[in-house]
Amino acid sequence: MCGIVGLFLKDKSLEPELGALLSSMLVTMTDRGPDSAGIAIYGDASGNNAKITIQSADPKKDFAGLEAELGQAVGASVAIQVKSTHAVIMLAKDLLDTGKAAVAELRPNIRIMSSGDAIEIYKETGLPKDVVSRFAVNSMAGTHGIGHTRMATESAVTTLGAHPFSTGSDQCLVHNGSLSNHNNLRRELKREGMTFETENDTEVAAAYLTAEMAKGKNLGQALEGAVDDLDGFFTFVVGTKSGFGVVRDAIACKPAVMAETDQYVAFGSEYRALVNLPGIENARVWEPEPATVYFWDHQKVA
Repeated sequence: MCGIVGLFLKDKSLEPELGALLSSMLVTMTDRGPDSAGIAIYGDASGNNAKITIQSADPKKDFAGLEAELGQAVGASVAIQVKSTHAVIMLAKDLLDTGKAAVAELRPNIRIMSSGDAIEIYKETGLPKDVVSRFAVNSMAGTHGIGHTRMATESAVTTLGAHPFSTGSDQCLVHNGSLSNHNNLRRELKREGMTFETENDTEVAAAYLTAEMAKGKNLGQALEGAVDDLDGFFTFVVGTKSGFGVVRDAIACKPAVMAETDQYVAFGSEYRALVNLPGIENARVWEPEPATVYFWDHQKVA
């Protein structure tokens, strides 16, 4: 049945607390999905630098010497911060694609979790409390983020099968539900040049949005298209570099609740995920309507 949480901060004074707030929300949803968990954190874009978040099943071996080898491969200095099975590579923004190709060449067993100016994704099998503790998510700052705890239905319980899924720069998606046309859509997207690492239906949804935004749509417009083009039951929460979106299918049988104050917009699969947020007692609380897109963007928030 899975549990989803999301938090989009309007008030910059809350940004140092993003990781702690989002972690608490996710742990509250543990009984909705104990198989695996993950969180995407969007920090402030760091000037001319970009990030690549990577994961290894054997980090001691794969991360050893990688900083020096990668710097030599791209012809520039890079910095790597290791966090358990994950690591964040910092490099010049114009070397992002070169860096990802070099990682694949130097360490074929490493998997790229996300890349972009602001996003970092941490996900593993296990309970949310263990995942957020392993990666010290509580101490992370940021502008917005989304999280997911999974009860597997469509594919195996693996790190790659955990949410969020990222298929484009600074983009990610979490999903509760099941898509019925994901195999046909995956074939269409492959013909358009998209690549896939899993058989998970959620990765197809993420790739669909990436492909639509590559055509010039913003996140809200891409989500509107998803209502028509994706069949099945779904609640999506999606992040971009500056945006945060929510949409449910036309039947909307998967639970969802939202809250908004002057400080934030929050999403939870159930209201109990929101109860510890600051000022929640004064929030406007509602259930997202079926087939309706809700979309916020930091570039448009005063």
